[in-house]
Amino acid sequence: MSGLAVVTGGSSGIGREYARRLASQGVDLIAVGRRQERLDELAKEFPDVTVQTVGADLATLDGIQQVIAAVGDQPVTMLVNNAGVAHYKAFVELTHEEAAELVGVKALAPTLLTRAIAPGMVERGAGQIVNVAGMIAFSGPASLDQVPLRRALYASGLAYAVALSQTLHAELSPHGVNVQVLCPGVVATEFHERQGMDLSAVARMSAADVVTASLRGIELGEVVTAPGVEQHDLLQKVFEADLAAFGAQSPELASRYRS
Repeated sequence: MSGLAVVTGGSSGIGREYARRLASQGVDLIAVGRRQERLDELAKEFPDVTVQTVGADLATLDGIQQVIAAVGDQPVTMLVNNAGVAHYKAFVELTHEEAAELVGVKALAPTLLTRAIAPGMVERGAGQIVNVAGMIAFSGPASLDQVPLRRALYASGLAYAVALSQTLHAELSPHGVNVQVLCPGVVATEFHERQGMDLSAVARMSAADVVTASLRGIELGEVVTAPGVEQHDLLQKVFEADLAAFGAQSPELASRYRS
């Protein structure tokens, strides 16, 4: 394998594992993260490939633009939008700044980075985009009793990644550019520790397994990859139900709303 991959959130967790896996396969990297020292360690680990590091805060427009400028007109073959932020709080407990940061990192940053990089992929007729989300994106109908630790803004950010990936794949795949949304469950990374959450007793998937599933899912042509879901047809049934509801709409007011 060769090429150039942009990996955000590359200083830890799934992003770091993705960067290491790609670099070990001979892929050059533009590794993005907040912790420059971690990125420098990554670069030293793989002297046989080019690792360009970008210490940037993707919660800000300046940070997003910093990455776009660093990429420039380089021929990116893969974009992994993985950056995350650890404001996992109840909606009313979030500060204004924390809410803005969450939306910035989980929605605005991947959107603007993809918008900057995808046209070059289309022009070259090839490319792969991976948006890292999570299974909690599908938890919208759940009650608080069913999913007591779900957080509204975090879950909705992941759901945005699912919808963006599916619709963007439909737009870009005719041009040779494929999009995958990666939806793991609970993963053993530093995320929960930064929240002060002790999940040591909870069964968690490794970041390595998540990346293995993502790369295999790409080979299988999956748009939605759920590493921990054995029955893949369950996801297909969800999407078929979505399309059934979408197709069932009418310009006539539904009878249940008529007095």
